[in-house]
This record gives sequence, structure tokens and C-alpha cells, in this order.
Amino acid sequence: MRSLVLTLTGVVVGPGDPLIGGDARVNTRLPSAAPALPGFTYSSILGSGGFADVFLYEQDSPKRQVAVKVMLSGYVDQASRDVFRAEADLMAQLSMHPAILTVHQSGVAADGRPYLVMEMCPSSVGERYRAERLSVADVLRIGVKIAGAVESAHRMGVLHRDIKPSNILLTVYGNPVLSDFGIAAVIGSAAPDQSVGLSVPWSAPEVLSAASNGDIASEVWSLGATVYSLLAGRSPFEIPGGANTPADLMTRIARGRLPAIERADVSERLELVLRRAMSRRPEARQSSALEFARELQMVEAELGLPQTQPDIAVDEWVQAPVSDPADRTRAGAIRQIDPGRRPRKVKASPDDRSPADARTVVRESIATPGRSTTGGRSAPPSRTGRIIAAAVAAVVVLAVAVTTVLLTSGRGDDSIPVVGDIAATVEGETAVFTWTNDGLVEGDNFVITSSDGSESIQRTTEFRIDGTAGSSECITVTVRRSGRLGEPSAEKCIELPGGTG
Repeated sequence: MRSLVLTLTGVVVGPGDPLIGGDARVNTRLPSAAPALPGFTYSSILGSGGFADVFLYEQDSPKRQVAVKVMLSGYVDQASRDVFRAEADLMAQLSMHPAILTVHQSGVAADGRPYLVMEMCPSSVGERYRAERLSVADVLRIGVKIAGAVESAHRMGVLHRDIKPSNILLTVYGNPVLSDFGIAAVIGSAAPDQSVGLSVPWSAPEVLSAASNGDIASEVWSLGATVYSLLAGRSPFEIPGGANTPADLMTRIARGRLPAIERADVSERLELVLRRAMSRRPEARQSSALEFARELQMVEAELGLPQTQPDIAVDEWVQAPVSDPADRTRAGAIRQIDPGRRPRKVKASPDDRSPADARTVVRESIATPGRSTTGGRSAPPSRTGRIIAAAVAAVVVLAVAVTTVLLTSGRGDDSIPVVGDIAATVEGETAVFTWTNDGLVEGDNFVITSSDGSESIQRTTEFRIDGTAGSSECITVTVRRSGRLGEPSAEKCIELPGGTG
């Protein structure tokens, strides 16, 4: 049976950090001695975690400050070295992404402890959201950027499996970067009996119950929980001043009754995006990290904020054929997937899907606005001048297209099918709406408008609303094709049982 390592903490807790329930580990040990590393001069301790310490060093050449993560000697064995080396290799492959922490090098110190040399980040989001109230604009920017990093990892076939505020660091320029891929796994390859480290407040219910070892759906849940935390100043199911043990949190997460964020500047649309991301049912969540990012972009558009673009590599997309020449919101899909098929249906069993297969399934064909370059970091040597020019041209087109799609899409195109057969049922306190997808073509998706005016975009033909007893829930469904909207369906309503009448 799989074992779960339950934690309430980030990897690094700085000296003197407040010990706040659900966010920091009570660390009673003293930091280990900093190792002597050739080419580096030790400066100070940055923080201590359960399995490693992080030190500030100055690299001799080229001169710069770096953070060095050093494994504790008590955990050093061959298996631990292998895990540490795997983390270094994985982060090195991912760290060209502008929203993923850069790893400069790795090695083994003279005393036998493995270490990673990383980009120095002076603070973390995990430190900020408890100490100060973050603006909605800042939270949306962080959410879109980190969702882009997670999407990029997924396209490489990698699950992070520990997305939370304390694993989002801030560079010296204030840009968020995702760190700590120490318990990452290849999509579809995690064995069911594998030990998994969990940070309870930000782990999906199916992961906490051991029904899943982690997949794209659980990563979307963690993204939603992280954005919720940054807005609320606490983890989603934490009760200020109440009992917040792992068992208490796991019980509340399993029930799935997400408390409202008590902020006047948090719109109902944003609350809806987060409720959908943190639905108890994985299939009701956004189908990918990129879809979650797009819905945050829609909130930005609604609030009149500048649109944050998720950073996604464009090379393969530029070279791929465009299935619909009229669709200028994307450069083309790597692999087309049937509109009714959700990318997160990847099985966790290694027997029925290889890691290579899993990597291709994650690459989906939905419209992808806002793809950008690597933010000034070195491009792979194999990229030719022609591809660079194509990529730059595509970025310009996409940056313009995202605003057009989100803000100025035409409505009422009579060439687009109209949804006319919405059915509604009730499961507990959840309204379940379903319809068929007759007349759709590849690349179509649905815009669901709730009775309160909030909208959600998806490609599946089922939509769920977690309501309250006695409430009436209504939706209309509109097909979107190539950035254009058809006629909306007739409104479909259903009343949840339990009202007083």
C-alpha cells in the first residue's frame, strides 16, 4: 500500500518565521554545518527543512549570490542521492522557463552530502500572503504565471505534486517562480505503492484519500487552492483560531464545502473559477493548468486589468499545422484530441500507458493565447533563425489575439450550432447539467453562463455547480468556434432540494 508523508509546510522555513498553522513546520533542530564547496564562499543560513538546509553562498566566478540546498547527512544513502540527482536533472531541464526556479549546477560535497546550486530568491509568496494582504491584481498575475509553469511541466510529462504558496519564490525583480520538484513524477508512471509527500492544505481530496497518486486534475486543484490562499490569507479549509491538524483539514477537504473569500474586491467570477478548480469531482475542474490560467485572464479582463500572459514554449507549436486557418488565437496543435476527451484521463498505472504516451496526451488542441518567448533566457542551440522569426511573429499575433478573443468576440454567428438539449439532475448539493455535442468541429468549446452572469470555458459536455440546499441554479451554454460565439441556448434551471419553501 502507498504510504503518505503528510506535511503542513514548505521545503524551507527561514529562522524566526512565525509558526502558523497550515503553513510552517515546527523545526526544533539547529541547522547543519555549511559544507566547503570549491568555487563558492559561504555567507549565511537561509532556512531549514525536514530533509535539507539551504545556505547563501557567493559564487567566485562569475560573481553572484546563489542559494545552495544541501541534504542532511542523516538522510544520505544511495536511494536519497538518486532522488536528489533526479531533482537536479529535472529542474535543470525545466528551469529555462521564466517562472521555474533556475538550477545552476549540482554535486556532492567533500563530506558526502549532495547539493543543488540554485538561483537566489530573496523571498517567497508563502512568507508574504500571511504577513500582508495581496492585491487581486498581484494574485491573478502570480496565478497565471505559475499556471503557465505547471502547464509547461505537464507538456514535458512531469507532475509537480507539491504546488503551494511556500514553493512559489520571488526573484529580485519580484517575479514568481515555481520551486521544489523534489517529489515530482512522470505523468502516468507513478506506482500506486510509491511513497508520496503531501502538503495537506493544498492537496486534492482524491490524493489525500489515496484514490490517486496525482494527475493533471489534482494539480489544477492545488493551483486553485494556492490562488485561494493568496487571496484569503489562509489555506482554503483552515479555520482561523480553530483546530487545523492534518486530520481536521483532511476531513474538511473531503467534504468539499469551500468557504467564501471574505473580500469585497474578489469578484463572483473569480470565486467561481476557484470553486470549479477545487471541485470534489476531478472531471468538473478545468481540464488543464492552461485552461485555469485562461479563466484567470478572463477575470483580469472583467476587472480592466492588464492581461498577464502564461509563458509556454512556442517552437513545436509554430511548426505544427493549423487545423483551422481562420483561428488566429493559436499557432497550431502538437496533437489533436477529440473535443469530448479530457487530457487528464491519463491513467496512473504504468501497465497501460508509457511515459512517452502520457507526454503526448497532455498536449491538447484548445486555443492557446499568449504564448511567449523564454523571457530573455538562452534558447536551445538547435533553434534555427527561421524558427526564431516564426516564433516571434506568432507571439505578436497571439498577444493581440488574446485580447480580441476575451474582450471583443462577436456573438450570434448563425453558422455555429446551438445547444438545445440541456438536461439537469441533482447529486447531493450539486446541480449537474449535461448536453450533447452534435454539430461540433475540432477546436470548438463551450462558454457556460450562470444565472449570476459568471462565465466559464470548457470543452466537456458536463457542468457542475456546488450550490446550497433550496437554491435554484441556472445556466445557458454557447458554442465558441475560432474566437466567435454562436447563439446561446435556452436557459436551463434546476432547484436543489432542502429549501424551506
